[in-house]
Amino acid sequence: MGSPLQEKSKAFALQIIKVCYEVKREKRESVLTNQLVRSGTSVGANIREAFYAHGSSNLASSSKSAQAGLLERFSFLYKW
Repeated sequence: MGSPLQEKSKAFALQIIKVCYEVKREKRESVLTNQLVRSGTSVGANIREAFYAHGSSNLASSSKSAQAGLLERFSFLYKW
């Protein structure tokens, strides 16, 4: 079992995928939804990378990248 942060990032990615699937199905929009899927799933990848980082500088870099990505995704979703 992963950490709570890893589990939440996985749940976030799954929610993004479901929303994008519905938008594609109903609105036939693929350019934005494809980008959102890539962006939403990269948050979890960055978090996993941070957990397995070698050294504190890699941990900090990966954590900052995941945080920045997550903030970007939320701002995009609120505007949508």
